[in-house]
Amino acid sequence: MTVRADARPETVEHPDREPLSRDEMAQAVARDIPEGAYVNLGIGQPTRVADHLPDEKHIVLHTENGMLGMGPRALGDAVDPDLVNAGKVPVTELPGASYFHHADSFAMMRGGHLDVCVLGAFQVSQHGDLANWHTGAPDAIPAVGGAMDLAVGARDVLVMMTLFAKDGSSKLVEALTYPVTALACVSRVYTEYAVLDVGADGVTVRETYGTTVEALRERLPVALRSLGDRAH
Repeated sequence: MTVRADARPETVEHPDREPLSRDEMAQAVARDIPEGAYVNLGIGQPTRVADHLPDEKHIVLHTENGMLGMGPRALGDAVDPDLVNAGKVPVTELPGASYFHHADSFAMMRGGHLDVCVLGAFQVSQHGDLANWHTGAPDAIPAVGGAMDLAVGARDVLVMMTLFAKDGSSKLVEALTYPVTALACVSRVYTEYAVLDVGADGVTVRETYGTTVEALRERLPVALRSLGDRAH
């Protein structure tokens, strides 16, 4: 993976604190993006990552509507209505920023030129399958956008999502029940309760917040391992 490798031998549990806020989730993602990476941030929660990237890291943000060198969200007098990300959120530009045609932007996405993309999701399977464009509900409005292109074109696909849906069901599942965006593409999932690695070997919990691995095992429909289990 291009995201930060395991820096500790064991899963870290924080049962006595609150679950992560959305900004804290974005901070966790930002910490794991490596120096020099070219990164696309999907609409919704992932756009918050731009506000938490450390200044000392040289990370280049790409937005699919045609920009490299995107900066954090624009506020107050810095807002330019012509300068927005793919989610139509006003953004800033960093020194060296460039602009290009939408077709060129998708060529970057499809051509394997992005190191990391961060996407939202309706569901992620234990093996890294992604569903994030449609719930299948008859009255839902499908919104695939560039998600399929990013999911198969980026070298590393990270997901930011709440771990449970509004009805309490798990969004981390054994197998997708929603329409598929891409198969076996997600490597890591950031939620308010835990950061989890997913893939061919199943689900490994890296860190928990406001809960424990054992408590998550009781609520999630997938088998969970801790980091220490990888050595066995």
